[in-house]
Amino acid sequence: MKRTSIYLFIFLVLSSCTRPKTALVIQTDFGLKDGAVNAMKGVAFNIDRELLVYDLTHEIPTFDIWTAGYRLYQAAPFWPAGTVFVSVVDPGVGTNRKSIVMQSASGLFFVTPDDGTITLVSDALGITAVREIDEHLNRRPGSEGSFTFHGRDVYMYTAARLAAGKISFEEVGPLLKGKPVLLDYQKPILTDRAVKGNIPVLDVQYGNIWTNVHDSLFSQLHIQPGEPVNVQILYKDSVVFVGHIPYANTFGDVAEKKPLAYLNSLMNFSVAINMGNFADSFRIGSGKDWSIILKKE
Repeated sequence: MKRTSIYLFIFLVLSSCTRPKTALVIQTDFGLKDGAVNAMKGVAFNIDRELLVYDLTHEIPTFDIWTAGYRLYQAAPFWPAGTVFVSVVDPGVGTNRKSIVMQSASGLFFVTPDDGTITLVSDALGITAVREIDEHLNRRPGSEGSFTFHGRDVYMYTAARLAAGKISFEEVGPLLKGKPVLLDYQKPILTDRAVKGNIPVLDVQYGNIWTNVHDSLFSQLHIQPGEPVNVQILYKDSVVFVGHIPYANTFGDVAEKKPLAYLNSLMNFSVAINMGNFADSFRIGSGKDWSIILKKE
């Protein structure tokens, strides 16, 4: 009976020291044609065979840091606090660019190169702290001679240990000296009875134009469903589209092949063609150099 009590005490002590596990979400620009993503998942599985690993996407356009940042912004707010995201779009792999883990004010963690990937999630969720990964402590054993797959050897290894509760955020490494790399872009603003914002991404499946103008800002133009919106789209400083587009609640509110303005699933202002492709029809792109101006008629 006495021995049983000792074992129970030891179990309770060990249990109290174990950090809770959280989900691990990964995205890359690797695609799924080879074994790179699978190798990363193997690293996580070796850390903890019960770890829950989910894919965000592996179809980020190659080297496209901006799109990687947007996909994190699109998905991360719907995950619970403690979730660890690892994003590997790393054109500077093997160089002196830093490797970081950002903790958002909402309690999420983002493991990524310090190349601007965290720009949009930091603006949307806030930054609590950013730590630089100490690769002497947080690197897959035996990988010291590898310089071209930090996604597997550093980022996934660190992210999996963090998600599995093997290390704390403080054990990732020291606080980042200075500010992380953040990309410049047009933030949504209201000026002179017009709203100006950015076109961060296209709805890639359908060619719809997604902006960063949230309903809370667009609503200040006092445009009601059925009324037209004066839309100007610019690439850098050049106007590439001007039109008067009806604001609608949903695609079926306009005839097929007709344009409409609407709020997308993130409650951001968007433009589309019902049963068509707006981006292809008017040669519209996306990214930090694309902007949009909205006015009431």
